[in-house]
Amino acid sequence: MAALLLGTLLLIVQPHIVPSRPAVISKAEATSQSVEKELLKKTILKNDFKGNIHFNGSCQQLPQTIIIGVRKGGTRALLEMLSLHPDIAVAESEVHFFDWEDHYGNGFQWYMNQMPFSYPHQITVEKTPAYFTSPKVPERVYNMNQSIRLLLILRDPSERVLSDYTQVFYNHVQKHKPYPSIEEFLIKDGELNVDYKAINRSLYYFHMQNWLKYFPLDRIHIVDGDKLIKDPFPEIEKVERFLRLSPQINASNFYFNKTKGFYCLRDSGRERCLHESKGRAHPHVDSHLLDKLHEYFHEPNRKFFELVGRTFDWH
Repeated sequence: MAALLLGTLLLIVQPHIVPSRPAVISKAEATSQSVEKELLKKTILKNDFKGNIHFNGSCQQLPQTIIIGVRKGGTRALLEMLSLHPDIAVAESEVHFFDWEDHYGNGFQWYMNQMPFSYPHQITVEKTPAYFTSPKVPERVYNMNQSIRLLLILRDPSERVLSDYTQVFYNHVQKHKPYPSIEEFLIKDGELNVDYKAINRSLYYFHMQNWLKYFPLDRIHIVDGDKLIKDPFPEIEKVERFLRLSPQINASNFYFNKTKGFYCLRDSGRERCLHESKGRAHPHVDSHLLDKLHEYFHEPNRKFFELVGRTFDWH
């Protein structure tokens, strides 16, 4: 009885616990979070969807694999090589579902409608290189499918910067528009312009950290883009194993085109090469400026190697 009275007394005198104040966020941050929640809600509401079914038994389905990047890393080459496998169905165009707000707001039904028709045993693959460097994309992909398998193809960060510039430069040339030299982008006030978007896209360590918040490393296979260019078959073999595909692609599916200067594909006697926009020569860059690029990427590269437990033959 005494113990009961004592317990009652302790409950009466126990101080009221006041919850800690929530972290103060800015109006802009609150608005951004609110917009993101509404988009996610709208997307989830549209999650009750059905794929279009073809009379031959094929249907459209959400991708089980996404090539998430990186821009100018060799994503198109990787997609074309994967298309050689009979158990792969690829979305030909870059969908930009997870990184463009107007597309994401359309929901998963719209996303599925952009996919190719495939059979139940096939894996549907979509590729949008901008996904890797878009901050909101990892969480959005996770909300769609936590067990999805992701492909990330990377190349030497400095070379990727030059390829990035080269693509934009030729896009302007084709439209007969002037475009500044690469030095004007790389140098600012006599120093390396680290605010140049092409440089930011090559900071793999920074962007990879964001993806690893949502997906374990064994769900992200990193393809060595430099090796894929020089000797594609071994890299494709690794991708087949990662996707748990039967080994169907072989060395005879690749042949080196001396005119183009890179490997092309051979499928059932039919030969095809990547578009002429691929493999363009990079602009000449002063060796001193290249050294600045290599020096800048040295530490981020080291951190990236440590993060993924692999090293790459980069400067």
